[in-house]
Amino acid sequence: MKGVREDVYPGAVLLVAHCGEVVFFKETGHSSLIPYVASMQKDTIFDLASLTKPLAATLAIIKLVDEGKISLDERLANILPKDLPVDKKGLTPRLLLNHCAGLVDWKPFYLELQHVRPEKRREELREQILNMPLAYKPGKKTLYSDLGFMILEWVIETIAGVSMDRFLQLHFYGPLGLKKTFFSNEVHTHPLGEAQFAATEFCPWRKRVIRGCVHDENAYVLGGYSGHAGLFGTAKEVYVITNLLRSHFRRERSDYFRPETVREFFARQDIVSESTFALCWDTPSPQDSSSGRYFSANSVGHLGFTGTSVWMDLERDVIVVLLTNRIHPRRDNEKIKVLRPALHDAIMEDLGGTRN
Repeated sequence: MKGVREDVYPGAVLLVAHCGEVVFFKETGHSSLIPYVASMQKDTIFDLASLTKPLAATLAIIKLVDEGKISLDERLANILPKDLPVDKKGLTPRLLLNHCAGLVDWKPFYLELQHVRPEKRREELREQILNMPLAYKPGKKTLYSDLGFMILEWVIETIAGVSMDRFLQLHFYGPLGLKKTFFSNEVHTHPLGEAQFAATEFCPWRKRVIRGCVHDENAYVLGGYSGHAGLFGTAKEVYVITNLLRSHFRRERSDYFRPETVREFFARQDIVSESTFALCWDTPSPQDSSSGRYFSANSVGHLGFTGTSVWMDLERDVIVVLLTNRIHPRRDNEKIKVLRPALHDAIMEDLGGTRN
């Protein structure tokens, strides 16, 4: 593949589906280059990074909303088992999912949390987020935020009465028969072994190549995952989850949720003028969208820092799953920003797409 030849990434797996059928599924390149070379496989397991947001945290929220256990517009003050600071009381799941809740984008919590006892780290993280001043007035600006999804994990845990990972395994990953979709902190604790994972970067903080445990430092220090990062999976199993959502959106099935609930999550919210966000999912921007030029306005997608992405054209019924290890062995390779939309264009042209 062109991406390997031009050093966009060491390796990749690409899956394309049209009208509910997989029409292309191929691997290329290598799953690791250092400390040893290994070939990419179709079933290589990737650190999905921020695909955790739509395929884990938001999936759980959709279920809770669909069952009437939580409202998208319910105030956090009425949800969380804690007296919240005044500026956080009125925040809602909708604002958090839409990245317009006023929270900052990111903070290196791990530098402080590494000195806290592991069992106390989530509690300490949540306390720090609550005590941080808002970056802007909620609903008045859009700022893509990991912190919002750290709070959403807390919401899921509170409403469901179990941890987020347990909830997802019980309601989705288990029933769907997914064997390689999970949260993992250290490869030696997982029976699949290191060889099945795509490597990410040589981490300056951990002083080793990361393979089989989460790359995101904040998720790592929390035990392997949070609402923003930590999910692992293969291209085929990412497709299974996205196709589940697609089939509900298209009213082809209604066993996991009501189609109307999925449709609400896929709808651009327009809370902030010119924002392209739906609920967690992004939609194509007018110019320079990572989806390229041919995905319809009725499309949703999401990217992951490690080099992962999924885009669904809900009108033309196309799903594209692209998983790469573009940050191996270093995170400063950003060539994928050019290749990804070009790849989407080539796929849509091959499927007979026309420009919007």
